[in-house]
Amino acid sequence: MRVTVSHNKGRQGAKKIVDDSAAELFKGAPGTGIQIVDYHREWKGDTMFFSFTGKMGFFSTPLKGSVQVTEKDVTIDVDLPGILEKFMPEEKVRAGIETKVRGLLT
Repeated sequence: MRVTVSHNKGRQGAKKIVDDSAAELFKGAPGTGIQIVDYHREWKGDTMFFSFTGKMGFFSTPLKGSVQVTEKDVTIDVDLPGILEKFMPEEKVRAGIETKVRGLLT
């Protein structure tokens, strides 16, 4: 899944926002019972690579992806496992991520 959000913060400004907010961006959604564990992030140039395990009750699944920051856009690529679709449709996940990122970049 790919989400791209435009911004006017410049590369360094947007990168700082992404870095400062990374943990918040991938927190479990309140009230959903989703817990995020084993969170890891690493910057290589203007791209942050991340991974974590999402847990919900007895179910857990690893997730990984990247956030690329350019002068005008932030692009998030996430590898969503197919089974996740049974719990939350991809479009709902996409809309939630886009809303959070837009809020951080305004």
